[in-house]
Amino acid sequence: MSFPRFAPHLRDLVHDTDVLISDIWGVVHNGVVAFPEACEALQTFRKQGGIVVMLTNSPRPTPAVQEQLRDLRVPDDCYDDIVTSGDLSRQYIAARPGQPLYQIGPDRDGPTFHGLDVNFAPLERADYIVCTGLFDDETETAEDYREVLLKALSRKLPMICANPDIIVERGHKMIYCAGAIAELYRELGGDVTFYGKPHLPAYQRAFELAAARRGAAVPRERMLAIGDSVRTDLAGANNSGIACVFVTRGIHSADFASLEELDAATSKQLFGDTQLPSVLMRELRW
Repeated sequence: MSFPRFAPHLRDLVHDTDVLISDIWGVVHNGVVAFPEACEALQTFRKQGGIVVMLTNSPRPTPAVQEQLRDLRVPDDCYDDIVTSGDLSRQYIAARPGQPLYQIGPDRDGPTFHGLDVNFAPLERADYIVCTGLFDDETETAEDYREVLLKALSRKLPMICANPDIIVERGHKMIYCAGAIAELYRELGGDVTFYGKPHLPAYQRAFELAAARRGAAVPRERMLAIGDSVRTDLAGANNSGIACVFVTRGIHSADFASLEELDAATSKQLFGDTQLPSVLMRELRW
């Protein structure tokens, strides 16, 4: 059995690639600073005629994510389009105008609801829950929400998870995301719908945008996914039939820090039963 190798340069991997479907957080920035080499790699791919669709589990809609990228000095010409979990979650909310909902998440996720007919309500009167994150992701974990989730479960409230990520890197610190709360609710027996990676609708939207840019559907074998999460990026690429470049500098960086090559034991430890990526990169660079 062959195992993925470490590749130093993206340019050696994209000779037969028309479209890159790239994660953002952990690949292009860490929530505090942008990674210049990654930005340059995407810019260069586009200059050579390639299409880049950013696919992120951010609970915010595309304009808000684009504003964040600009604040972090990620150039606009790194990508052609952005697909966010927030975009997909908004479609669910928009289809239920005025229906009372209970939000779990910080005020900064307000753009998720902007422009929609939203009726925020306390848990006791809500018809469903939208989880965009933790109220205080610097100090809280999913366990801080167990009591609230048990109350929601007693009312059989469905939950919409607007960010399936469980954990991300912010600077040099790991913080919990909406996915951690949603997974706990699901384990308790709650009904959860996840919008974003690794679920197929997010990738289908990315395919549609790439096809619109290209003027025709792009074969999966001419696409390449880039990401740093086994649970979302790698699993999502596998579910969608796309080869994956797995970037090890992100949330799994400690696991790969001293690793030079994979064998059967380390592959099982790092990736479990998930189909292995095509190639590994320490960081995205051209």
